[in-house]
Amino acid sequence: MSLVDYHCTDRVARITLSNGRRGNPVHPQLVDALAEAVRRARADDAHVVVLSHEGTAFSVGGDVAAFAAADDTERLVDDLAEDLHRVVGELHRMNAVVVSVVAGTAAGAGVALAAAADLVLAGASARFTLAYTKIGFSPDGGTSLLTASLGLHRVLRLALLNPVVTADEALAMGLVAHVFPDAGLGAGVEEVVRRLRAGSRAAQVAAKRLLRETATPGEESALRRESVSIRARAASPDGREGVAAFLAKRTPSFPGD
Repeated sequence: MSLVDYHCTDRVARITLSNGRRGNPVHPQLVDALAEAVRRARADDAHVVVLSHEGTAFSVGGDVAAFAAADDTERLVDDLAEDLHRVVGELHRMNAVVVSVVAGTAAGAGVALAAAADLVLAGASARFTLAYTKIGFSPDGGTSLLTASLGLHRVLRLALLNPVVTADEALAMGLVAHVFPDAGLGAGVEEVVRRLRAGSRAAQVAAKRLLRETATPGEESALRRESVSIRARAASPDGREGVAAFLAKRTPSFPGD
């Protein structure tokens, strides 16, 4: 089964997370498929990349069941974070404007992946929640980079209290560029793509690079710190209890490290 679909027409590359039946969980196979789609978009010299999804979730976040089943959870989480961070870095650096489209749930790494885009478009049904600390993990996927765009205390609230943020709330805080009615989301996305394609690609890419490099000059080291931190959390007693509680659908009782 394909986890990520790809096609490119008129220099608009469309990357679709296609494991909607499971909520597009983030695991090594999905990240590998996503990396290949990004490589294809670069080879096709795409002007605009649209990252969207099938099903009712953009992504439910990390595949917690895979974490629990792994022989070496610490190694799996570290490798997964590093691979995901390479994809995020490619999206940030590519000579294209990246647009993500969220209808329904984006949780954990799904939030970070959606936010890796230059523009985040949402349907009215979109909901965002980090949820990492609910299972004893720390954030990855570039979540720490959001402090540059959303502000430190706003991101701390998202990371520590794990609220479910509506599409309109995400728009107000600056995470989302535009909210469309669910029935009009497709048309809204196409209008944004049309406007981007009508503009100067060279100017858009120059603006993207200038603003990103100014906002997050230490991106590579920040992503590496995320990998080191989530690896340690996954191996900790709290991380193991959080995963077990999530799978058992019970409230975790964190023992502390």
